[in-house]
Amino acid sequence: MAVGRSYGIALVGLNGYIVEVEADIGQTLPAFVILGLPDASLNEAKERIRSAAQNSGIPLSRRKITANLIPASLPKRGSGFDLAITMAVLRAAEDIRSISGTVFIAELGLDGRLRPVRGILPAVMAAVDAGFPEIVVAEANVAEARLVPGASVRGYKTLARLAYDFGADPKNLVLDYDPAGDDTAEDEEFLEEPVPDLRDVAGQAGARRALEVAAAGGHHMLLTGPPGAGKTMLAERLPGLLPDLSDTASMEVTAIHSLAAIRSSAVRLIRRPPFENPHHSATPAAVIGGGSGLPRPGAASRAHRGVLFLDEAPEFERRVLDALRQPLESGELVIHRSAGTAAYPARFQLVLAANPCPCGKASGKGMECSCTAMMRRRYFGRLSGPLLDRVDIQLQVERVSLADFGKTGCEESTGVVARRVTAARNRQSCRLGPLGFETNSQVPGRILRGDLRLGPGTTRVLDTALERGLLTARGYDRVLRLAWTLADLDQRDSPHPDHIGQALGLRQTNATT
Repeated sequence: MAVGRSYGIALVGLNGYIVEVEADIGQTLPAFVILGLPDASLNEAKERIRSAAQNSGIPLSRRKITANLIPASLPKRGSGFDLAITMAVLRAAEDIRSISGTVFIAELGLDGRLRPVRGILPAVMAAVDAGFPEIVVAEANVAEARLVPGASVRGYKTLARLAYDFGADPKNLVLDYDPAGDDTAEDEEFLEEPVPDLRDVAGQAGARRALEVAAAGGHHMLLTGPPGAGKTMLAERLPGLLPDLSDTASMEVTAIHSLAAIRSSAVRLIRRPPFENPHHSATPAAVIGGGSGLPRPGAASRAHRGVLFLDEAPEFERRVLDALRQPLESGELVIHRSAGTAAYPARFQLVLAANPCPCGKASGKGMECSCTAMMRRRYFGRLSGPLLDRVDIQLQVERVSLADFGKTGCEESTGVVARRVTAARNRQSCRLGPLGFETNSQVPGRILRGDLRLGPGTTRVLDTALERGLLTARGYDRVLRLAWTLADLDQRDSPHPDHIGQALGLRQTNATT
């Protein structure tokens, strides 16, 4: 008998690699061996495959079956290789015709059903990029797989029907089996939640303006204020101000969410910026990514192209907060584990919210605050200087006055502010597109002080602050970025001294940065 071959996909982070599956049927005692660094779940495929094939009417050979996954040095994990191994074994037994060039991605049920797996979108993208456009998946994954341009996708409910289409003898196949009670919902439309309206925020004119600036330039924010001042409401309304995702960004976000198994199967690309709001008890693996074996994406990666909101930020573990410094600079998270290294995109807008002290009553005159000075320093000390230095907008949110509280609904709506944000983003795109950037927050200092250099008369206040040590070099650049965003919102070609002053004012919480 000839060696049977099929193809599968191994995912390491969002990167997929073609895996050639070889199957050989020997002349020795019955056995089933899988080679090529399989993990525990992949080793369990042997029993799933035997039962699925038996119940589909195409039992496997009783002789020794050896399946080899190439390259052998690449770790393989998960149940997504079930179908590729099965088809290679059936081809080795000459039960089906040639399957050369087809990629198979599905898990097998004991009754012969093809079950969906997570990460279909990045897997199909990798297959198409590698020159393998012919792909077979579980029927529940078809809609998601077809989101990839250039992919020729076929979906099946059962192994028997798939084997029949690949030339298996129909005499013994169980073709009339139609699995009932399937828990997949490939045709279900996932309805987006309504976008919270900025009009619901009472008063807070300064914070609303800061939120608009953050949305227009992609800037990070820190909101400090007493409980009930509206910090969470403001953060929740930031995604509604952001423009829809481009095709490339939408594909990236949908791929991450597919890998994270947030939805059983995506039926369309995610067009709205995501919003992630982990609890302050979240572990580093939950926020940054991790887990046993190859690491999975965390909240920071799931917030890619959207907003990561950390409410009660000082209550998070110090190592969780400091771990965010890498993606804030590079827009990517690289997670190293003994089983391998995974890289996930993580270009998000960070919004931190914090009370002025542990009891939350230190705002204003702070007469009711029972916290000592040491308790306050320890509380805010969890937000390290290097982290805060990367946060462009640091704003003090005051209590809502009675007069403002009665004006709820009289403010500008999300739609009105979003149109100004979109106009500002368009100006940035025209100016920064030739330089390879999308928003002001991404522009490095060498360009701010080079191609986009402002005159000494415009930056005099900023230069003085740097000379006196009130700003770090990183803080200097971030103020310049804010000034450019303010100019874009005002439809100016370049910042004026007033814009520099306003940008400095938006960093008022931590004057030493």
